[in-house]
Amino acid sequence: MPDTKLHVSRTTRLSTISMTLMFVVVLVLACAPWWASRADIRLFGEISLYIALASLWNLLAGYAGLVSVGQQAYVGLGGYVFFGLTLLAGLNPIAALLIAPLIGVVVAAPVAVLIFRLRGAYFAIGTWVVSEVFRLTAAQVSALGGGSGISLPVSVVNALAQGRFLREALAYWLALGVAVLVTAAVFFLLRSRRGVALMAIRDNELAAKSLGIDIWVTKFVVYLVTAGLTTLVGALIFLQKLRVSPDAAFSSNDWTAFVIFIVVIGGVGTIEGPIIGTLIYFALRETLADLGTIYLIALGIVAIVIMLKAPSGVWGLIRGRRGLELFPISRRIRGLD
Repeated sequence: MPDTKLHVSRTTRLSTISMTLMFVVVLVLACAPWWASRADIRLFGEISLYIALASLWNLLAGYAGLVSVGQQAYVGLGGYVFFGLTLLAGLNPIAALLIAPLIGVVVAAPVAVLIFRLRGAYFAIGTWVVSEVFRLTAAQVSALGGGSGISLPVSVVNALAQGRFLREALAYWLALGVAVLVTAAVFFLLRSRRGVALMAIRDNELAAKSLGIDIWVTKFVVYLVTAGLTTLVGALIFLQKLRVSPDAAFSSNDWTAFVIFIVVIGGVGTIEGPIIGTLIYFALRETLADLGTIYLIALGIVAIVIMLKAPSGVWGLIRGRRGLELFPISRRIRGLD
């Protein structure tokens, strides 16, 4: 019997094709300001931002096991940091966007040290309490409108770019760019040694600890990365809205409940899940939003049906039956004659 050499491979023909197609799709979407309407561009930008939020929540809960119901804390923080840096510090909007995630990381470090003392449901409740503290604090900042909020002045909007077309296009490109950045960051993190450690913690925390993995440090790093990038997404959200207020910035429905819905129906613990879940959510929203409360009932029914029929989500169901993986992070052993 001839000797067979084995080697470990991550990519498959399907994953190579899918990555190429996704690259083409991103290029087509990048050209949207020249072929899509203004309404479509705003919708595409919103979809991009929700993909980023869902991917970050999925990284935190689906891989690190940190189920947070208070991620609106960093969305709101991003909005207020952006408005504070542009209005009070007089920074250019682009500079404010670059600084926002750094401030998010600085703020998240002591928060993580505090709430990491909690476990399970207590951790989830702790994250919500933190978000409420952030909201109440923002409501006391009179320079940024206090409880009623504040709008972005025309001078700051004009500083973004010259002309309405360029301003709207740049805001859209930033939203699309952050979605690509977050997806790529999650992908390369999961392919790294720290990503392997993270997946080991997800599968069996006790076994991972016995292998010498520092569980606290790994989760701490993931929490900081998630917080920083969520802060950036929050800044972009309120750049597009042109107004920030405590209730809107720290809305648990908009920035956490819907995001959890997206990840659950798409597939927790997968890179593809948040993308698919976001597309399903927006398809339902654009189709049923005019029906009022029926829209929310429909979302609930969809969530219940998927959790009963496909507990691992839509993508989990597809991957389980077909073995598909569009983002190749799993290792496969192949033989060579």
